[in-house]
Amino acid sequence: MENRSQRILVLLSFFAIYVIWGSTYLLNKVAVSELPPFMLAGFRFTIASVLIFGLAALMGKSLKITPRQLWNTAVAGFLFLSFGNGVVVWALKYVDSNFAALEISAQPLIVLLMMWGIRGQAIRPMSMIGILLGILGIYLLVNQDAVIRDQYAWAGVAMIFAAMLAWGYGSLFVGTADLPRNTFVNTGYQMATGGVMLMGMSWALGETWTNPLDWQAQTHWSMLLLILFGSIAAFTAFNFLLKTVSPEKVSTNTYVNPIVAMLFGWLYLDETISAQSVVAAVILLTGVYFINVHRNPIRSRWFRSKAH
Repeated sequence: MENRSQRILVLLSFFAIYVIWGSTYLLNKVAVSELPPFMLAGFRFTIASVLIFGLAALMGKSLKITPRQLWNTAVAGFLFLSFGNGVVVWALKYVDSNFAALEISAQPLIVLLMMWGIRGQAIRPMSMIGILLGILGIYLLVNQDAVIRDQYAWAGVAMIFAAMLAWGYGSLFVGTADLPRNTFVNTGYQMATGGVMLMGMSWALGETWTNPLDWQAQTHWSMLLLILFGSIAAFTAFNFLLKTVSPEKVSTNTYVNPIVAMLFGWLYLDETISAQSVVAAVILLTGVYFINVHRNPIRSRWFRSKAH
């Protein structure tokens, strides 16, 4: 029964990081049209952390953590949220939501290369094919007139890539770090520390804060959905999966996220989907498939011994 419940939780968690996170590109794009990016992300994660701590308390979970765990959650909060998410939200001011999702679809390539560089894990021939396809797909994606002629779009491309590096390293870091055993508590501290750092970044960059009561209705709805689903549901599922399955399998959410993001961007924001973007998407996602196909579903002994 326990194994069956575990499998159900894993499936629901994958749905959350596949579909819900795919929709957050649209929600962030809508909200960042009115709000400054780091203030937006900081507000989102700080409020979400308060709600998660409340849920954990109602579940009777202790919120006590050791100084080492607090430090580790702060590191994870910075890698995933303060830098990883905040920078992507900033980039959405200059690139379409579907473009951002397609670029981030190369995340498994980053994770694989980091596992090779940091852990010394061998890259299989099929994965090498995936790497080559991923590089080709990224080239086709960024080598479009809309990007080449816009210096701000290039800045967005570069910052999204930097965020991917942070997420990739964060995925490996949390798999071995000493973190709170309860997923809600772990997620809450990551969001609390990440949210506070985002607020500090917003203040340091001189962003203008506005009264939430003055926000437009679409911004209110976007923020609400980002907090409840994009933050609490999906990010908790993400942390749960990183402790349950291998990090390169968790990163396969990039199979579905770009498709969901492209559809939502096209339906609700009238974003253009160029033929070259479609070709780039097919090549990128094929590369992701080759990176993950035939991989051992059981984590390596080194990873398993360090996980909680």
